[in-house]
Amino acid sequence: MMTEEEALGRVLTTAGIGPVVTVPLVEAVGRWAAVPVVATVALPGFDNSAMDGYAVHAEDCGQTHRWLAVVGERPAGRAPGAGEELVVSPGRVVRVFTGALLPAGTAAVVMQEDVQEDGAAGTVRLVEPAVAGEFIRRRGADVGVGQKLVAAGDRLTPGRIGLLASQGLETVAVGARPRVRVLSTGDEVVAPGRPLPDAAALYNSNGPMLTAMACQAGAVAEAGHAGDDLDALTTVLAAALESSDVVVLAGGVSVGRHDYVRPALARLGWRPDVWRVAMKPGKPFLFAARGAQSVFGLPGNPVSAAVTFQVLVAPALRRWQRAAAADWPVPVVPAVLAEALTNTGDRPHYVRGVLEPGGMFRAAGLQESHALFSLSRADALLRVPPETSWEAGRAVRVHPL
Repeated sequence: MMTEEEALGRVLTTAGIGPVVTVPLVEAVGRWAAVPVVATVALPGFDNSAMDGYAVHAEDCGQTHRWLAVVGERPAGRAPGAGEELVVSPGRVVRVFTGALLPAGTAAVVMQEDVQEDGAAGTVRLVEPAVAGEFIRRRGADVGVGQKLVAAGDRLTPGRIGLLASQGLETVAVGARPRVRVLSTGDEVVAPGRPLPDAAALYNSNGPMLTAMACQAGAVAEAGHAGDDLDALTTVLAAALESSDVVVLAGGVSVGRHDYVRPALARLGWRPDVWRVAMKPGKPFLFAARGAQSVFGLPGNPVSAAVTFQVLVAPALRRWQRAAAADWPVPVVPAVLAEALTNTGDRPHYVRGVLEPGGMFRAAGLQESHALFSLSRADALLRVPPETSWEAGRAVRVHPL
């Protein structure tokens, strides 16, 4: 068996990378930039006022006794007109509003709350002395022309989308979303919404769960199903490969008499690059790649399927979408054990748990590979190494779900 590190390394060096597509900015949130973007527009684009107030000359900044003549006003969004000579000079101020282009001669902006106004005389007096440069937003103070705004591989957050929009961009180049086909297997599996035919049947939880996980990882995903029959599985798998970038199978990847995933792949000319991983849950894991396409075979137990998807499949989907290498692996955050944990086995155990207020991690109920209820409560995974005992209060690092 491979270690998880070896398996993930093989996946990330072998799995394909998707094409670049151009999408509207509003559709790019959560996706990864495919090319760097450099500023062509300075921010701010001109010196402007950070407050509603008065633009004053340098000679008047320290004056608190002198009445100053108001010679005009400039609201935001108004450029000087032809022949307009709105200038700040000693003894003369201009009424300005937040975001307004500052008139020539402005040394500072005084907030309207810090002046005494005489409307009848058209004058104002500073109540407090001004400081040169006060409440002035200088051109390019936030973003300069030529500054790198987004690097290839950066995730496009709403803030970054706003930054790109400030450059007048309507679209952005991103990694395409992979088309993922999730195939659950097993004669005993019944689609939700239908009655169970007998006591040996169970509802298909893997299909909806893994499809949701693929969508959460940025893919365009849909689910299918195949029974425990080699011919039928080969046909379904061939069709999935015709229309997908990534195929994720749940069940049928072990060594039992009714596990047909490997034989079906062999019929289609696929050879596994990874087979079996030393992790709990999730040992019967398979990965194969050919060109830009990948196939992942996950265990049939739902918790095992979810954990292996989180640890080994989701990073490949992020890489496919051209995420930066730092974003490929499952992220980790610090936490503190709320209770003692022991792993007596020879494989690392991914414990499902809850991050409580204060960063305390507590195991979420039954930790067996079929236990969906505890998985549904979990919002983090903790990797406990083999043959390890940890006391409550230990500092650990957990994977948020």
